[in-house]
Amino acid sequence: MPLTTLLGTQLPLIQSPMAGAQGSAMAVAVSNAGGLGSLPAAMLSLDALREELEKIRAQTSRPYNVNFFCHTQPQPDPAREAAWHATLAPYYQELGVDPAQIVAGPGRAAFNAAAADLLQEFRPPVVSFHFGLPAPELLTQVRSWGAKVLVSATTVEEALWLEARGVDAVIAQGLEAGGHRGHFLSHDLTRQMGTFALLPQIVRAVRIPVIAAGGIADAHGVAAAMALGAAGVQAGTAYMLCDEATTSALHRAALQSPAARHTALTSLFTGRPARGISNRLMRELGPLNANAPAFPLATAAIAPLRAKAESQHSGDFSPLWSGQNASACQALPAAEVTRLLAQGF
Repeated sequence: MPLTTLLGTQLPLIQSPMAGAQGSAMAVAVSNAGGLGSLPAAMLSLDALREELEKIRAQTSRPYNVNFFCHTQPQPDPAREAAWHATLAPYYQELGVDPAQIVAGPGRAAFNAAAADLLQEFRPPVVSFHFGLPAPELLTQVRSWGAKVLVSATTVEEALWLEARGVDAVIAQGLEAGGHRGHFLSHDLTRQMGTFALLPQIVRAVRIPVIAAGGIADAHGVAAAMALGAAGVQAGTAYMLCDEATTSALHRAALQSPAARHTALTSLFTGRPARGISNRLMRELGPLNANAPAFPLATAAIAPLRAKAESQHSGDFSPLWSGQNASACQALPAAEVTRLLAQGF
């Protein structure tokens, strides 16, 4: 089945959900332009999620996607938290931050029954998940209103695992992709592959549609993915400078600078590997630091450093998420970016 038939869209193009860099405006713009706009829900409270879904419902009749994380919330480890605070202590002193004022928080919310109940009121046509699948009863609830289910796979094994559990399509997330890695069967990063190595292997291994993601920022990349058997493409970094994006001024400047040529997977900002533009904190502590608490608990201790530095116009302590190919990232309306990407189909 063609991806456009499965999703009900004009184009086999999905706008990657980018938590912290977009809201409903981006999703609406892409859906109205013929692609599948996505709303990231991992950083939204239930009230905020309802508000965003109401905006989407009011502004488009086209299909759209709502994305959730499926991680297991870890138990806080006091020893590891202490080690993390000790690692960051010199920066607290430098920036005049009182570590006693740090407020613990979840950072990212996993899909749960309350979110499923809220979602059922709006019945989005597509629901996608990162870090595997939710509990079977929650997945059954999502399917109850006919939603199509898309999930990220970073290895062939993950794609096979997802196909066996009945997902409608897999998103082959290559190593180039910006933001959090979607791996869930293994945390061994040596098992991760680039998009154009991973994509054809997953295409050969499964019978469901495969969507290519990672490093695809222009029509040439889209065409290359389709030539390797992709049913469609998911693009994220290409949309980060759009008018509808909520990307900060610091982040926008970094994406348009030579610094964007150097990205790395880092666990410093959330506790889980995610690709972002290399900055001072990543260089000085190493992008993957063993002292960082498990995802998403690392966020709380970094937050006051980020806030203080950003108030001084510095991105030294900010997660500057980006894929490895920001070269085609343009400050254009999302509909125009969608049109440019669509030239590759």
